[in-house]
Amino acid sequence: MAGFAKKEHQFLADLGLASRNSGCFVNGSWKGSGPVVTSLNPSNNQVIAEVAEGSIQDYEEGMQACYDASKIWMQIPAPKRGEIVRQIGDALRAKLNQLGRLVSLEMGKILPEGIGEVQEIIDMCDYAVGLSRQLNGSIIPSERPNHMMMEVWNPLGIVGVITAFNFPCAVLGWNACIALVCGNSVVWKGAPTTPLITIAMTKIVAGVLERNNLPAGIFTAFCGGAEIGQAIADDARVPLVSFTGSTKVGLAVQQKVNSRFGKCLLELSGNNAIIVMDDADVQLAVRSVLFAAVGTAGQRCTTCRRLLLHESIYETVLEQLTEVYKQVRIGDALENGTLLGPLHTPASRENFIKGIQAIKSQGGKIVTGGSIIESKGNFVQPTIVEISSDAPVVKEELFAPVLYVLKFNSLKEAIEINNSVPQGLSSSIFTRRPEIIFKWIGPHGSDCGIVNVNIPTNGAEIGGAFGGEKATGGGREAGSDSWKQYMRRATCTINYGSELPLAQGINFG
Repeated sequence: MAGFAKKEHQFLADLGLASRNSGCFVNGSWKGSGPVVTSLNPSNNQVIAEVAEGSIQDYEEGMQACYDASKIWMQIPAPKRGEIVRQIGDALRAKLNQLGRLVSLEMGKILPEGIGEVQEIIDMCDYAVGLSRQLNGSIIPSERPNHMMMEVWNPLGIVGVITAFNFPCAVLGWNACIALVCGNSVVWKGAPTTPLITIAMTKIVAGVLERNNLPAGIFTAFCGGAEIGQAIADDARVPLVSFTGSTKVGLAVQQKVNSRFGKCLLELSGNNAIIVMDDADVQLAVRSVLFAAVGTAGQRCTTCRRLLLHESIYETVLEQLTEVYKQVRIGDALENGTLLGPLHTPASRENFIKGIQAIKSQGGKIVTGGSIIESKGNFVQPTIVEISSDAPVVKEELFAPVLYVLKFNSLKEAIEINNSVPQGLSSSIFTRRPEIIFKWIGPHGSDCGIVNVNIPTNGAEIGGAFGGEKATGGGREAGSDSWKQYMRRATCTINYGSELPLAQGINFG
């Protein structure tokens, strides 16, 4: 394979990858009896390696082992589970640069972002270790004499994690680190177009389990397509399914899981806005918008897609932003100095072309960019568009570095525009005025799950709960009290006396 022939790609072997790989980790063994697919480098569309995907037979074997392992894992004390997650974090640290390079090579995000994504999982491991000693219940005062009420948190059993290409391993970290310390086994279906990341990550986790003489089924992973995802959604052995992807597919997954009374964590589409008020620090805003709109080639769910500018500073901000856009270095994701790598697939580039056509047909004016870059890779120009907030295309998520610039004349109008789209993931406002800040984060402000002030819409820290409202799905992952979704809450009332007083003073004979 071309990927392994290149000297600069020798790190692939350091991660246990080969030119041909089995894509399923099932009960301690690597196999794959499904179709053979190729992993491509988005910067040139050359083949990196081949992967044999999983079949339904592989899935059934893996899930039985995962189910059996969950019975053992949930009985291990939570701090001991935290120690295993600590070791996973250390193993990831040892391979940080290699894994980061793999993320850049296979997904297409620039190297600093690739390394940052792996660092995010390491941070999640550190966070989960501390959490393993704080999975606390509550003592609740009872109205009945000689009675005690308390909350007890127990593991669910198995947590299914279905991740997307844009964060091919970080989202696994948000879910798996918490799920594991909470006492659950994990079944992971990685994105079909980033199978090498799925394999490399799983090898690291599997190595930690093996060194600790733990059942391999605690962490089960599959490379595969919709068939494997549907099996997870249908499987009653998986009480919680975390899905990251489009709103359309997420809704279908939710309906499947809900039909068997399972639970879903959905991280779906975003259509995020940055509002720049008339008193804003313009330079700070411009720098923030550049990262928010151009970072990861516009393929983050938290990418800024709508820029709302107060009419008094509209021309100033637009002029400065346009000048900065023209200086963005576009190139191979692994090259030093690149700020804008390729879109992930040729299909993504085609969607960009169709999106630009729709923008023009709906009255949008291209300020800068708007074209693909002729090359072997999936490169497009970072694009700024002036358009009406009422244009239908503005309500949709175009997964590319396309920024819609909109004009407003009051805070009320800006908030209405921010909240006018179906999605509700991230938002930010740039202002120095306290009264605006507290209006923005209050009940009549942004309706998103992430509500920022004077920072970009993207680049969230792991300590807070990540997720959004409306068509973004309502899920919350990573920090805060997100851990509660990975456990089963029981309210326990204990009578340690000899009488039987009833609640609400009921006398029953």
